Amino acid sequence: MARNPERRNLLADAGLRVLAASGARGLTHRAVDAEAGVPTGTASNYFPSRAALLAGLAERIFGRMAPDPAVLADLGRREPSLALVTDYLRYVVERTTREPELTRALFELRLEASRRPELRRALGDVLRQGYADDVAFHVAAGLPGGAFEVALLHYAVDGLLLDHLATSIDAGFDADQVVSALVSRLVGAAG
Repeated sequence: MARNPERRNLLADAGLRVLAASGARGLTHRAVDAEAGVPTGTASNYFPSRAALLAGLAERIFGRMAPDPAVLADLGRREPSLALVTDYLRYVVERTTREPELTRALFELRLEASRRPELRRALGDVLRQGYADDVAFHVAAGLPGGAFEVALLHYAVDGLLLDHLATSIDAGFDADQVVSALVSRLVGAAG
């Protein structure tokens, strides 16, 4: 297998764009090569199978969507409050909508993982780690609620993101307004 990390990232980023634009059915090694502007066969040198390609995309997407440690540190220094939870959740929404194609690709990967046990394991491990990190931040910051409330927020924000990035119910509510209401109703009730 080729060992050029920059080229691998270039291909993975191209794969994420293809996945976001065309879905899992449109994701082929050839489509990744074309999107990346590299010779045919390059993607298969780095990701020799479809499973390897999907796993590489899952690995890359979480690296690109990872929270900024400086932002987390700033949030972590604040006094525990619903305002802090709200700002943390706003940061999650901002981070996941900054590059909408990444979040669309993540939803595509999650759907594909429901059909592919090997991807389900790898993606599930990463998703569970992200949830555990959020619970750890929540607890370390002394925020009201706990693991259950963090899970409720994940479920709610996933719905908000899906509505924002896909065909919307178009209820006319601002995402910031929705985030504030989610926190006050889901976490405030637990406080």
